[in-house]
Amino acid sequence: MKYHLPLISVAALSLLSACNKNDEPEVVGGPADPMAEKLANAAPVELPPMVKESHQYRCKDNSLIFVDFMSDDKTVQLRTEKNGAPTKLTAAEAGKPYEAEGYKVEGSGKQITATLPGKSAVSCKG
Repeated sequence: MKYHLPLISVAALSLLSACNKNDEPEVVGGPADPMAEKLANAAPVELPPMVKESHQYRCKDNSLIFVDFMSDDKTVQLRTEKNGAPTKLTAAEAGKPYEAEGYKVEGSGKQITATLPGKSAVSCKG
């Protein structure tokens, strides 16, 4: 029995080695991509801007507002509560006031002027 085990294992290995004689693996392709042409001609994707600066401001009327200035310099996210829903304000070009329906933010950094719906413009410091 001791001598038969090595002979059996050698025979099994020689049988397994004879299974695949191809040195190169065979690659089988699937159907052609139906959207390949559309993707090749698609416009480049523009990623949304990321937060560049976040500030908390205390305004002259003693209210707090939270403003996230975005990296495109044309967008801010304004919240009237720390964890409240943001309102997106946009500017026509960098350096111009950010506006949305009823909202306006002028300036950036430590000092801004904010207008909220139903309220007049108020100066705010960060």
